[in-house]
Amino acid sequence: MQALGRHILAEIYGCKFEVLNDLKKIEDIMLNAALEAGAEVREFVFHKFSPQGVSGVVVISESHLAIHTWPELGYAAVDVFTCGEKVDPWDACNYLAENFGAEYVNATEVKRGIIEQGQEERLVANI
Repeated sequence: MQALGRHILAEIYGCKFEVLNDLKKIEDIMLNAALEAGAEVREFVFHKFSPQGVSGVVVISESHLAIHTWPELGYAAVDVFTCGEKVDPWDACNYLAENFGAEYVNATEVKRGIIEQGQEERLVANI
C-alpha cells in the first residue's frame, strides 16, 4: 500500500514571542520553510490577531502548510501536508522549529490517502 501524502502535525513549544507575534516574520518563515522542503508555492494568506497571535496558510502545489500561534505561551500549532515524493514535510517542520527558536517539538506523521492496489477502481464504481 502506498500513501498519497504525508501530513506532519507539530506542536512547537518554547518559541520566541517576538517571532510568533510578527505577521511578516511568520509569513517569511513559512514561505521559506516550503521552499526549503522543495515545494512550489502557489498562494498564501496570513492574519494578525489582537492583542497577539498569527494564523496563516501557504498553499503549495503539493498541498499546504498551516500555522496558528500563541505568542504569550511560546507555542505554535503547525501542520505540513505534502503529496508526492519530491517534498519532505520534515524539512519544512525542522526549518520552522529552528527559525521560531523552539525549545521543544512534538510532531507526528500521518500517512494520508492509503490506497490498496485495485481500490481505485472500487472507489469509482461505488460513487
